[in-house]
Amino acid sequence: MNDEQPNAPTPATKMHVENFHLHYGDFHALKSVTLAIPAQTITALIGPSGCGKSTLLRSLNRMNDMIPGVTVTGQVKIDGDDVYGPRVDVEQLRRRIGMVFQRPNPFPLSVFENVAYGPRLHGRHTRAALAQTVEEGLHGVGLWELLRDRLDEDAMDLPAEQQQRLCIARALATRPEVLLMDEPCSALDPIATRRIETLMRELVQHYTIVIVTHNMQQAQRVSQSAGFMLMGELVEFGETAGLFAESQDQRTADYVAGRFG
Repeated sequence: MNDEQPNAPTPATKMHVENFHLHYGDFHALKSVTLAIPAQTITALIGPSGCGKSTLLRSLNRMNDMIPGVTVTGQVKIDGDDVYGPRVDVEQLRRRIGMVFQRPNPFPLSVFENVAYGPRLHGRHTRAALAQTVEEGLHGVGLWELLRDRLDEDAMDLPAEQQQRLCIARALATRPEVLLMDEPCSALDPIATRRIETLMRELVQHYTIVIVTHNMQQAQRVSQSAGFMLMGELVEFGETAGLFAESQDQRTADYVAGRFG
């Protein structure tokens, strides 16, 4: 009798980055980055400050386009579609690839209008449709029971952790396929961080998530794949457990062991 368990199926690739370079003017910020981001998993990008991990994250939905002097070469694809193709509608692209930033940044609007903002922008205008979207969004991030009777309150008055959850609900309201999260817990205390991490584990059942984190313990807790970046290069990429326990590159081993960074 064979007691060996069958291998788990390999996740499909949701996004693929191939030989990607990015310059800020004369500064070469990303150098020949290649990686495959698995679907419906959490991928963590780690590395010291200034290594390029946030720049790479922002490249996935072309947020860097808004910075003067940025030039790119290489490819970024989502389900085979070229993110940087000449006919890409960037607004539609960012519906497919949403983003949550380092610090909670709710709009100076009500709780309701924060979640309804994206759907309203993209053509959903009836109060009934928006109300359903807001309820679904707040349910999805565990805020509905807390805020169902406070939808008209100013979102800026919420505690930081609830603000970050609201920002995640706002990002999900446009029904993206990929959610980018840039240091989503850096402004939160340990209890709030744990709640956001729990939320990530729930959301990954429906979304592909890519996070940037300085917290190596967080990367190990929540991600299935991880990439270590250094000076604009993706030094190593693979399953999180393997990258931390059996690094293939000495620079990765030194970083995860805390010998620099």
